Amino acid sequence: MYPISRRSPRLELRELTVDDVDAVHAIYGSTEATEHLSFEPRSRDQVEQIVARSVAAASKSPRDEYALAVIERYTAGLIGFARLALDPHQQQGATIGFALRPDAWGVGYGVETVQLLLEVGFGALELHRIWGARSPHNSASAKTMLTAGMCEDYTIREHIQKAGRWRDSVVHTILRHEWQPIRPEA
Repeated sequence: MYPISRRSPRLELRELTVDDVDAVHAIYGSTEATEHLSFEPRSRDQVEQIVARSVAAASKSPRDEYALAVIERYTAGLIGFARLALDPHQQQGATIGFALRPDAWGVGYGVETVQLLLEVGFGALELHRIWGARSPHNSASAKTMLTAGMCEDYTIREHIQKAGRWRDSVVHTILRHEWQPIRPEA
């Protein structure tokens, strides 16, 4: 399915373009923004490669990855990166992830981003189960996923190695019949 575009009152998810490299680097290159992610800050060249792979993956058929720009509608600026990837080990399942610029934290954009990803997964792709993992120390992400309707299910022990240390991941899930679509725009 291409192109993907979903809107909430304040945000839009849209396909990434090669012109998004600098805006994505403002997130993936930030020590603050990547503190709880599974990787260290990325260089601009690394981000350029990530965006190029994401743009190429969008044209695959069947498509198994949706890497999307999170756009603040009022400013039309890219404030985040969101991803939904079909899980090859699970029938009708996918994993989600997202990262926002630190200056966009604390105003509910994370919840809207997750809700839009769930809309893609359940509404457009008709999936059965969607899950996301977070650092046990990321209380903001926990609150975001719970507010979006996901349940905290379990912990994967020593799941991620970052900065030479193993870290657990806390998994949040939601099933299609538990999902409440966001209200359409007026």
